[in-house]
Amino acid sequence: MRNFLPLLASLLAIGSICSAATRPNIVYIMTDDHATQMMSAYNTLRASTPNLDRIGEEGIVFRNSFCTNSLCAPARATLLTGKYSHKNGQLGNRDIFDGSQQTFPKLLQEAGYQTAMIGKWHLKSDPTGFDYWNILPGQGVYVNPVLIEMGERKTHEGYVTDIITDFAIDWVKGRDPEKPFMLCYHHKAPHAQWVPSAEHDSLWEEEEILYPENYNDDESGRAQSVQDATNQLVPDMMNRWRAFGAAMNKEDPGDRQGQELKDWLYQQYVKDYMRVMVSVDENVGRFMDFLKEAGLDEDTVVIYTADNGMFIGDHGRFDKRLMDEESLRIPLVIRYPKEIKAGSVTDLYSLNVDYAPTILDLAGVAIPKDMQGRSLRPILRGEMPRGWRTSLYYHYYEHPDFQFQDVPPHYGIRTDRYKLIHYYPTEKVEASGWELLDLKTDPQELKNQYRNPQYQYVVKDLKKEIERWREKLDVGPN
Repeated sequence: MRNFLPLLASLLAIGSICSAATRPNIVYIMTDDHATQMMSAYNTLRASTPNLDRIGEEGIVFRNSFCTNSLCAPARATLLTGKYSHKNGQLGNRDIFDGSQQTFPKLLQEAGYQTAMIGKWHLKSDPTGFDYWNILPGQGVYVNPVLIEMGERKTHEGYVTDIITDFAIDWVKGRDPEKPFMLCYHHKAPHAQWVPSAEHDSLWEEEEILYPENYNDDESGRAQSVQDATNQLVPDMMNRWRAFGAAMNKEDPGDRQGQELKDWLYQQYVKDYMRVMVSVDENVGRFMDFLKEAGLDEDTVVIYTADNGMFIGDHGRFDKRLMDEESLRIPLVIRYPKEIKAGSVTDLYSLNVDYAPTILDLAGVAIPKDMQGRSLRPILRGEMPRGWRTSLYYHYYEHPDFQFQDVPPHYGIRTDRYKLIHYYPTEKVEASGWELLDLKTDPQELKNQYRNPQYQYVVKDLKKEIERWREKLDVGPN
């Protein structure tokens, strides 16, 4: 027995080393405000993103991926915690993230992973659970950005997308090669204010960019709460031109009015958005090439997504927040040759609350029971998970009391055909009302059917489904 115990200890140690050696590296790439309608993997003619598409072509494309609260900071907190906003405490952008709570990077650290966070953080508190962090303060800027490296502010000359990628590559090069790593590689782009790099600044200068199908929606068929929201393209972009145009060396719209002004603003907006995305696409391609050259591409899970969707002139709108498809949907492509068959596609629903449990599952780390998402790993393998969701719950909390938006708090349910949304009043907001959208007969979401007698049975069933989700998620009263 005395001789057996050292032998057993040796075998367990060897097993632990082998297990660590076979655990994948994980790279989580996230952009800010990148809409699916602006990523060519989603069959759009409005953008070309060959390097982002390549991740899906060599892995899997999730065609029905959604966020649970379409706003920057809440989406980032959901990623870290695997919990909805009401459980992780990050209801809006004004809140300070509680870094003392359980997060997937902390759990990976405990399991022997090296962890790093590089790029946009946007959670007001310092990152925790990372061996190394180098983040933009707040939104950051596109040119000559300041980054905070482990608490020290430093200014860097150059273009922010290039700089973030350089830091990401350098960190991977300098890591301990005996341990698996997890890297959060987060871009500022394509968040406003859009400042393209010098090499991309003249792209599409003489071209007219396609308009979305619902571009000229006057929203007269929508709920009053949506009609009252002011994140329309013309007023929002004019406000931004007045506030930032001179500093960004942008042309003044002059005396343009009406449809001419709207079209002009859209072309300025969409071209700069596309230009900053070209930099993202090229840099993600550069990072992917680096992984291959370093011999890491076969053993590394690469996830690409965005924090939330975005209106790119859709419904004549700018920004996100609402539960419309353009704001609700997010891109999601994942590459891992050891488990994912190249060219895979799925229509099963995925949510950003699923990312933390998925990463833990891939790393061989137990998923805490209080995480509210589910691992996507069975789907990556081409399996149909038992009891997979056929509807999703969404909740936007932030109050409309600042310059660039006027969207009331709301929650809702989305199924394969319908979307039922409740805009509710609060002490700061009088707006209220219900909205029912039929995605089959009205894919552009132009008509509220809530009062239509032919849909009352649908409303009744969906209200029950909302309450089922609210009880399951322990949402509580508003």
